[in-house]
Amino acid sequence: MAGASVASGATVAVARMRPPLQRSLRTVACAENQSSSTSVMDSGDPSSSSSSSSKLKITVPIDDTSKGESSSFSARGSSVARRFYIRGDKLWDIAGSSLALAFRLGTGLAVQGYKVSLIPEAEIPNNRYSFIQVAGRKLIESSNLGPRPERPIEIYEFEGHGMGETFLATSSSLLNRCPFCRKVREIVSVLDLDVLYYPCPKGGPNFRPKAIQLGGKKQFPYMVDPNTGVSMYESDDIIKYLVDKYGDGKVPLMLSLGFFTTLTAGLAMIGRAGKGSTYKKSRLPEKPLELWAYEPSPYCKIVREVLVELELPHLYHSTARGSPKRDQLVQRTGIFQAPYLEDPNTGIKMFESAEIIDYLRNTYALA
Repeated sequence: MAGASVASGATVAVARMRPPLQRSLRTVACAENQSSSTSVMDSGDPSSSSSSSSKLKITVPIDDTSKGESSSFSARGSSVARRFYIRGDKLWDIAGSSLALAFRLGTGLAVQGYKVSLIPEAEIPNNRYSFIQVAGRKLIESSNLGPRPERPIEIYEFEGHGMGETFLATSSSLLNRCPFCRKVREIVSVLDLDVLYYPCPKGGPNFRPKAIQLGGKKQFPYMVDPNTGVSMYESDDIIKYLVDKYGDGKVPLMLSLGFFTTLTAGLAMIGRAGKGSTYKKSRLPEKPLELWAYEPSPYCKIVREVLVELELPHLYHSTARGSPKRDQLVQRTGIFQAPYLEDPNTGIKMFESAEIIDYLRNTYALA
């Protein structure tokens, strides 16, 4: 992965951002986040690790009409992580995305074999993720994962409305939200898999036609496992394959209830009104972006919707509770918070869902 190399006090212009008339350049100074707080969900789940403060001026385009605060970046090029922060213009987006937690009972919130242990603080390395401290002890999360694929699984799919599996394609508009894609994304979180997603929004000129060419059907999701050469349609078949190959062979309860699973997965998206389903004109990046996220998080959800609408391929590092990738992100950035984006095409590294969305639209959307 490419990273931006910058020196303290330097001024950096974010490359290749589109210049709409109502945008101006502002210079913002910030210090690296030193929070030791944590949270159960994402846009506010920093770990107990901290790093030294280092100020840096970075010039970025900011939407003058935005209701939120201006974007700010740390010395690594990252926006400052803020616990439980919701920018004003994203309040209803987060509220709508949060409905899924109730309908799906938090499926995908924790990885396979999730458990917590109360460990003396002195025995825990500073770069280890933890989320609660009690009387000199910290709660440490762990898991019991299956075999790890050497190469990321590849999945062609989308968020929101669209053509799902054929047997429900003509039923109700509720079940035409591609709940099948959501089901597969949930098992990705449970199994803690890395997935290279190829977004296939309606009208997308790139990956939807490619998926149809590869598989021969206008049907989603479509999975390709480059580790075994297996490719397949049908969400239940994909789920069974993944748990057999990379899990313990047991399909989680909320993914094994047949029509009820599909119904609740469709209801889970009712608050998003088809976001993430229709293509918005964009330019393709040379390299896939990288996103650290997990399916039940409403903050991660609104970022993925934009990635899909702009048809931006992205390597998805699943980071549900108990994922060892939470430790890895702490070691990489000094904290844990999801979503976290790295763009190897520009060197940008960012926390904060609202600011990630601004960046994606400014950088890749076309007028």
